[in-house]
Amino acid sequence: MEKYLVSPESSPAKSTTTVRRPWKRSLIEVTGRLESAYRHELYSLVAHSYLEIGKFSHFYHLNENPCITHMREIQRLYHCPTMRGVAGLDFDSRGIFIVSVTRSGCLMVHDFESLYCQSKVGPGSLEDESKHVVHFSYPPGREFDVARWNPSNQNEVACTSRKHDQVLIFDISYMSPKPTEVLQTRQKLSIIGRKVSRGLSDVAMTSDEDSRIFSPDTLGMVHVWDRRAGVSPCIELSTDRYDSIKSIQIYVDNQTIFGAGKEGIIHIWDLRGGRNSSAFQSRKDVSLTRGELELAMAMSQLPLASLHLALMLQKIASLKAQSKILPKEIHSINVNPSSPHQLAFHLDDGWSGVLDIYKSEVTHVHCPPPAWLDGSDSSADLILRKPSWLPASSIYVVGSMSEKGIHVLDFHPSSRSPCHVDYDEDTQRNEKRDRCNHSNKFVSLSETVTGCAAHPLNGMIVAGTQNSSLLVIAQRHCSSSSETAEGEL
Repeated sequence: MEKYLVSPESSPAKSTTTVRRPWKRSLIEVTGRLESAYRHELYSLVAHSYLEIGKFSHFYHLNENPCITHMREIQRLYHCPTMRGVAGLDFDSRGIFIVSVTRSGCLMVHDFESLYCQSKVGPGSLEDESKHVVHFSYPPGREFDVARWNPSNQNEVACTSRKHDQVLIFDISYMSPKPTEVLQTRQKLSIIGRKVSRGLSDVAMTSDEDSRIFSPDTLGMVHVWDRRAGVSPCIELSTDRYDSIKSIQIYVDNQTIFGAGKEGIIHIWDLRGGRNSSAFQSRKDVSLTRGELELAMAMSQLPLASLHLALMLQKIASLKAQSKILPKEIHSINVNPSSPHQLAFHLDDGWSGVLDIYKSEVTHVHCPPPAWLDGSDSSADLILRKPSWLPASSIYVVGSMSEKGIHVLDFHPSSRSPCHVDYDEDTQRNEKRDRCNHSNKFVSLSETVTGCAAHPLNGMIVAGTQNSSLLVIAQRHCSSSSETAEGEL
């Protein structure tokens, strides 16, 4: 046995092995899933290749006559002041249809695949009106500001306006311009006995099929309807102060509500009112006495918390040293679908950022130059811009206030994001790979953007403009070799 033993003096030197990082593609094929960082990298590369591939002006007809928005656009061409622009955009959950509403009074539902295919014809091509799913046009006085699909019933679209106190629900399968249901706020009287006007600035619906609809008004109240109980609100959530709510979001638990508005404050309500059970649950699921039900409802009326965004921005030392931070009106808030703890906000001065709702602190900020710096048209300041998240990455798309185009912002939760408050530019400068994959981009467009909607599956973008057009933003169309050969012949 001794001949098989090796003495320590004669043992060979140990070889040093280098541990290499596994090839990402092989790792994906083995594990069968995409890591969040790699998925973000892929989406960033795709988003940075986006450009305007299609433009569809709202020169449509109804019964062979120009629709109301068409007529308003003709008036605009002759420099007549008029209310115009796409006010709301929203994809359904599968990305098959996209609904749009204009401030002039048109409600339309487009087939997205048809819209994308028609963009291959070339920029500025007219849309085939025969392929519209729905096109309703209303007389002056019935403007729209918001349109949302019902996540529990993809045939229903809810619309609101800041000039009216109603939520109009349309069933697109009926093909009727009359709403199938109208939800009304409670009438309020002033001291002198006149009715107080309460326009509704946004609308949101829960996704757990319990028929709850939320809509904030211009006087600082959030109205909550249970459609099983009637057309009047079941409860009204207050802000404990006069704060016109501009935007509202429902958290993934369908119990936490976020609202933000004119005073630059983000209000948070918990519908459970401090209890495990909710006052809105079906009476078959929970049995509460009348006193317990009233107590739960009363506790849920006041905000769980109210976060002053300006105070939170002042805690960022590098930002405070460069600019004077004052309370600003919040145009929009959006929960990140891929990272629910990120609540994006967009301010009236063009700033965007992210609030980490777990830590109650601002983690990302993007501060573009103000519009007046380059002498841009100040009319863009009056537009209530509505940004959107891309579906499976922390990329935020927002219309520019000073230029014709959109900002594609990297709001990845890590400090490698150029918008992160802890981003170290000197450190990241030496890492070429991170610098390429984590960066912002501005996409120039042909018109001023009022709102964006991202396809829930492939991340393509449809933007509504101040001139009531729809812009399709995606990667450039690539023709096959056979099509190229035929073209050359």
